[in-house]
Amino acid sequence: MSLSKHIIIVAGGTGTRMNSEIPKQFIEVNGKPIIVYTIQKFIDYDKDINIIIVSHKDHLEQLNKLLAQYFPKQKIETCIGGSARFNSVKNGLSLLKNESGVVGIHDAARPFVSVNTIKNVFETAEQKGNAIPVIRVNESIRQIENGESKAVNRNQFNIVQTPQCFKLDLIQKAFEQNYNESFTDDATVLESIGEKINLTEGNSENIKITTPSDLIITQALLK
Repeated sequence: MSLSKHIIIVAGGTGTRMNSEIPKQFIEVNGKPIIVYTIQKFIDYDKDINIIIVSHKDHLEQLNKLLAQYFPKQKIETCIGGSARFNSVKNGLSLLKNESGVVGIHDAARPFVSVNTIKNVFETAEQKGNAIPVIRVNESIRQIENGESKAVNRNQFNIVQTPQCFKLDLIQKAFEQNYNESFTDDATVLESIGEKINLTEGNSENIKITTPSDLIITQALLK
């Protein structure tokens, strides 16, 4: 019997790197806000998945109106984020304190995650305790140290995506600790308490929309 499934979508961005007054997750592409495409992917994966969206306090009202417009029959909880991603995820996890199962944590500005990527990461986390999607590095990379650069083997590196999935009790335990600058994503938080991280195959289209040029790619992908 499969475990209960939850997804926390982190939507706390304010549009700084996008050079936009509108946070990137609310920018409309082909007539719909980016976050709508993101939410729909998880409903396509499992219509009964428990959805939580963490928003910046200044945009919570806008988010709730959007959810009422596009997902009137879907139960979706919202909460206010914190000063850093760590704090935002922690706030989302607090809404699941009486729950069990597997929770995914996903960036609102990644609308092109495939249903297959979601399926693989949830199934692996259910079996092994956690899983994160990654893709290979396709270009040469160099390491910069003390002003010097050197070539490194790109086959030893992967690009990390979301959703990152975890057994709920494990990730809640990890988030009981205080924030550390080494926490670059949710997997590093779990890893810091001694858990091994499992990798699954992501999809190359699963980009994080961050800059204006990413919007051009977004429009192309939606066509």
